[in-house]
Amino acid sequence: MLLNAVILTLREVIEASLIVSLFLAFCQLSGQPKKTILAALFLGLLSAILYAFNISAISQWQNGIGQEIVNASICFLVYLFLLIFLATFIKSDPKSSKQLQSLAMVVGITLATTQEGAEIILYLLGFTFSPELFRPVLFGSLIGAGIGLSFGIFIYYLLINVSKKSSLRIGFIMILLIAGSMIMQAIQLLTQIDWISSQYPLWDSSAFINERSLTGQLLYALIGYEATPTPIQVISYVVSLMLILALSAYLYFRDQRQPNA
Repeated sequence: MLLNAVILTLREVIEASLIVSLFLAFCQLSGQPKKTILAALFLGLLSAILYAFNISAISQWQNGIGQEIVNASICFLVYLFLLIFLATFIKSDPKSSKQLQSLAMVVGITLATTQEGAEIILYLLGFTFSPELFRPVLFGSLIGAGIGLSFGIFIYYLLINVSKKSSLRIGFIMILLIAGSMIMQAIQLLTQIDWISSQYPLWDSSAFINERSLTGQLLYALIGYEATPTPIQVISYVVSLMLILALSAYLYFRDQRQPNA
């Protein structure tokens, strides 16, 4: 029970902490104020509490699939705002993009914190009526949260202490992978409620990395790892990455040509 609590909480915390640490590092490197990031984090935690304590009503939407619909929608929106952030970041005129960047960071952090925070709260609430189980679960959750936060802090200090060029590359790759993970999670949720037809998996890598193991959960948080992905999951994941790469390349080369126009 203790290990399960550590793994589950770690998975949820690490997703949100990565997004927060990446945006905090961006603010540090670009000289933008961090107040908006901290405000978004607070708003996300408040929203997570409201979401968790209203989950009974939300779950009844659409004949009992409301929670899955909301979570899938959050994943799609986080992907969208990560895409917007990268698009504005690559543009050569930072002043015209500053407000949109701030909006993307605030909404992205708020949504991610809402979803992951609510999952942890709901998990803990499930054990409140069993004191003998609640204590180890709470202790394990604190350990998992501590590890997840420590990883986010490590990423933040890594990004602000390497060269700016390296920091931008690392940050871009991490945001790219997190965005792909959001799409993968959304597709999984929509498959669970039969909005997307179930398919046979393309492969089974559970013999190498079990998705329920600590490593598997970490990879799930970082890249949306699935041991038995279906064709629609793989296609959606690849397309989501290619969309970001294509848009980034288009904006970069367009801005490179503008001075010579």
